[in-house]
Amino acid sequence: MQGQSRLEAIMWSIALPGFSQLLMKKYWKGTLFIVLEFIINVQSNFNQAIMQSFLWNIDEAIKVLDFQWIMFYPCLYMFAMWDAYKAVMDREDEYAFLPFVFSAYFVTIGVMYSTELEIFHVLVGPIFLPMLFLIPGIVSGYIIKYILLYIRKKRVQNE
Repeated sequence: MQGQSRLEAIMWSIALPGFSQLLMKKYWKGTLFIVLEFIINVQSNFNQAIMQSFLWNIDEAIKVLDFQWIMFYPCLYMFAMWDAYKAVMDREDEYAFLPFVFSAYFVTIGVMYSTELEIFHVLVGPIFLPMLFLIPGIVSGYIIKYILLYIRKKRVQNE
């Protein structure tokens, strides 16, 4: 994936964790991510929950999803995305990992609250609520990144 963009790396990782790594010829790592994704996907009944959610059978999506397994998914997914992103960075981007880390945290929290939390009196369920929680994860990660960069810049200026 030499010469490829960060956007391309992220988009292939969104398609399936491990794809970007395979394109970069990191076969062991790519295969590991794909195998782990497949195991978590199958054990959690994730595809069935996705299908039920898109058919707006939210109660059925909650019933079929194994929450003990799906809790691993956000961290694996975001780590594979971070790994792909980091591999194509031109230069060191300090704290670039923070939006990925906070996204993993927030999506995991979204999974935990997906059986109870309603938005405008609508239960959006275990697929769509974690997706919505991705937004504050990305935003908070960038905010913290820029606060830390600002503090570091001020310290350097004061020296």
